[in-house]
Amino acid sequence: MTSHTTSFTQTPNLSSRRPSISSRLSFAISTAEEGGGTRRRLPAQQQIEEEIAEIKRYEDFTTIDWVQDAAREQARRKSRRRRRAGLVDNGMPGWRYRLWESYDAAQGWLVVTLIGIAIGLNAAFLNIITEWLSDIKMGYCSGISEIKCIIAGFVMKGFLGFWTLVIKSVCLPLAIASGLSVGKEGPSVHYAVCTGNVISRLFAKYRNNASKTREILSACAAAGVAVAFGSPIGGVLFSLEEMSSYFPLKTLWRSYFCALVAVAVLAAMNPFRTGQLVMFQVSYDRDWHFFETFFYIVLGIFGGLYGAFVMKWNLRYQAFRKKYLFKYPVLEATLLAFATGIICYPNVFLRIDMTESMEILFLECEGGEDYHGLCEKEKQWWNVFSLSIATVLRIFLVIISYGCKVPAGIFVPSMAIGASFGRTVGILPDEPCITPGTYAFLGSAAALSGIMHITVSVVVIMFELTGALTYILPTMIVVGVTKAVSDLFGHGGIANRMIWFSGFPFLDNKEEHNFGVPVSEVMGDSVVFLPAEGMVIEEIEQLLEEHKYQGFPIVEDARTKILAGYIGRTELQYALERIRRERTILPQTNTVDFSRYIDSTPVTVHPRLQLETVMELFRKIGPRVILIEYHGKLAGLVTVKDCLKYQFKVEAAENPRVDRHLVEGQERLWTFIRRAAGWVSGKVSSASGGRIRLSSVDEPRRFGGPSSNRQGTQIMDGDEDDIHDGGVELEHR
Repeated sequence: MTSHTTSFTQTPNLSSRRPSISSRLSFAISTAEEGGGTRRRLPAQQQIEEEIAEIKRYEDFTTIDWVQDAAREQARRKSRRRRRAGLVDNGMPGWRYRLWESYDAAQGWLVVTLIGIAIGLNAAFLNIITEWLSDIKMGYCSGISEIKCIIAGFVMKGFLGFWTLVIKSVCLPLAIASGLSVGKEGPSVHYAVCTGNVISRLFAKYRNNASKTREILSACAAAGVAVAFGSPIGGVLFSLEEMSSYFPLKTLWRSYFCALVAVAVLAAMNPFRTGQLVMFQVSYDRDWHFFETFFYIVLGIFGGLYGAFVMKWNLRYQAFRKKYLFKYPVLEATLLAFATGIICYPNVFLRIDMTESMEILFLECEGGEDYHGLCEKEKQWWNVFSLSIATVLRIFLVIISYGCKVPAGIFVPSMAIGASFGRTVGILPDEPCITPGTYAFLGSAAALSGIMHITVSVVVIMFELTGALTYILPTMIVVGVTKAVSDLFGHGGIANRMIWFSGFPFLDNKEEHNFGVPVSEVMGDSVVFLPAEGMVIEEIEQLLEEHKYQGFPIVEDARTKILAGYIGRTELQYALERIRRERTILPQTNTVDFSRYIDSTPVTVHPRLQLETVMELFRKIGPRVILIEYHGKLAGLVTVKDCLKYQFKVEAAENPRVDRHLVEGQERLWTFIRRAAGWVSGKVSSASGGRIRLSSVDEPRRFGGPSSNRQGTQIMDGDEDDIHDGGVELEHR
């Protein structure tokens, strides 16, 4: 086939690989990424470029093409209508056609029903195991930020695979029962979406269409929150408000149905043997008074400040963890569990499980309900002191625990912090008409809203937890104040901050920009394109091997660059495989026709179009790439990553940071940890007569921090391109 030509060739001026990933990072990202911990300040522009260049982890990641997937779905439906000719009787649709149509239309409902049942059973299993392990006692991340990017079109291989589901389901109860200040409600969204991905892959309608799969994943996220809080409506609203950038009415209804089935199965399983879906369900029969509005505002202010404080310091600790602790994930988790047990045991409100703690703090002081004198007046100030200590220590533990290498959520820890602070506020007035339990309940709502930056779904979730219509207005007041305070410290919750910190290519629909520059300032102008005729098949194979781009523009010829279309990498590979398999080369022309695989109407814009409009096109219609066309000629192309790279540069230039003191602080902390580890190792070695050593002779190399070799780690984050994901892939053509 060496002499057979195709419609493609390679341009002589091949570009080097474009920088592919950039995003707004937290205040701490530069301290995490500066190699070697140098104290020398770089020039501003050079520092920005180095920060972007350091984010290499996700540069090979891609996004799906919503436009092409929609066209593929239309082609599938058209092909299905053509088959109707063989399934009719005397010109009328026969029973076979009606049966086929009914099955095709019902696939979506069948999928969400199976997913809802599976999520409900899994949630019941996890609740039973977690409670059992917690009684004996006397994640890597929650996954929400990654799932948010996946639903938006980001491809992460292996993150939603079958083995991820199994490992998450097994390890989550162990992490909760260990006593770490983490919750299972965040990871419940992850295992729910994993369940949906695995089941949907059994149906060709979703296996072959990545955008259709993401509609199912949105419904799964709703079901995950629904079983976590026993709140089906709140779960749907959470998926709409926080998780999904694309949420049509059809997805809304399926999300509701999936959440309904999951919660119904969970209720039928009755995991706590109390009839409750979650341990901290409670009901109130007292009314609230207008003078309490002042205290509600205080709770709202606390929620906003709590969210801003935890996000800031957690990201700084994440930077420290990424720089120094990445090679010791098991040791870090072990020491965290050990330290958490020592710190929490003396305090009665920290000693017990967080869900049980909230159940106690939410209670009204009526009847025989009491816990360690919580409702006794003579112990009022002791309870205030204990709850205050519990609030402070829990905040500290959440900062250092969230993001460690265990399944870790932040929903319940935040709610527990808000409950302890709210109960403290409720105890202080010492008025008989005040119900302290309601303040704990409202404090939980404030803290959850502050850390996640969500409003409506929090109000509905808290309402479904209590069933108290009376307290909807106080909840709205608290959440509204929290939202106002949170916006003073920046937009986006902890999930968005983790997206920015990790460098995922995610365009937030809630953000508005005014760059005032044309797209030509951002586009890549050195593009690998393909001419319409004259390329040898071996050249195509070499091009695919040398370049990992997800598609190539097609021009009439390399000289004029008249744009003719666009072909995706997957389509090009499929065309080559089909040529080898079928040998469909025309003998009279000695050429191969690839025109059927070409998108002849790609999304194109003028070079002078404003960048904000181009970013809006990416948000609204979701193309993988937008081609820049000037007078019919190819001028360049732009991707989501190019837009985010420019956004990061602009914001870094507008808000210059002086991070030298943070780097120095991290180095001092790491030096202290090394000395402490060396002291403990020496004591153990001397006590055992040299038979037990906790460190080797190459101690400086092992604790080398940023100069350590990253290749030795075997920890997989679920985003590696070269791992086997059990056949579960989110971008299968």
